[in-house]
Amino acid sequence: MNIKRLTALLACLLCPFALQAAQGDPISLETMIIDVPTAETFDRYQASFLTRAYDHGTVMESIDFGVYPRINIGVSIAAHELLGSSDDVRVLDPDFQAKWKIYDGSLYLPAIAIGYDGRRYGYGYNEHRVYADTKEYLDDRKGGYLTLTREIIVPGLNAAAGMNFSDFDWDELYWFTGMYYNLGDKVGLLAEWDNIRNMRDSRLNLGARFYLHPSLALDAAVRRIGRGDESERILQIRYVTNF
Repeated sequence: MNIKRLTALLACLLCPFALQAAQGDPISLETMIIDVPTAETFDRYQASFLTRAYDHGTVMESIDFGVYPRINIGVSIAAHELLGSSDDVRVLDPDFQAKWKIYDGSLYLPAIAIGYDGRRYGYGYNEHRVYADTKEYLDDRKGGYLTLTREIIVPGLNAAAGMNFSDFDWDELYWFTGMYYNLGDKVGLLAEWDNIRNMRDSRLNLGARFYLHPSLALDAAVRRIGRGDESERILQIRYVTNF
């Protein structure tokens, strides 16, 4: 294993503890459902630290910054088989993400954002979708995307929908949609249908979000529901602070 890469990963995991959140700082507007991006962005001078634990003992840390009003940039890095007893821990290549909210929305029109998400999931699967000793991914990066978000039907129920094309390849155009609904200020319900192009490639994800503190939220979710061995359970925790 590359020691420099592992050191970089550990620095990402420990970095949130070096920053302080003011008492009562709220979790910023919902920028992601589970994998589906919404049109919301973090506020300027906010930093978000998202740690996800998922299939095959993998841990991914994503760091996003509100660098300008309505503009976020970030970077992600993951370690495969970090959890558990495996001796074959691999620090994967880092990815980056960016988002620009180009329209805030109105009474009749949704908020609109464009962005790029380079994160990939399901490392070590072959072309037959079988876990093997490969460097391929089960879920490719979302790539460039356009997303729209607005509240619908009842207060607190928000819907997002959009399209994405991995690596800016128009021949690989996909669609996504999702909803989230907050039950008071402690729990949110999450549902999304991602990577829509045909039934085999699409992913149904369901989860719940628990607000542990105004600046801390825990997600528990199931991805690729109904896909047999490809289904996975994930846990992720997001911490938002100012810098």
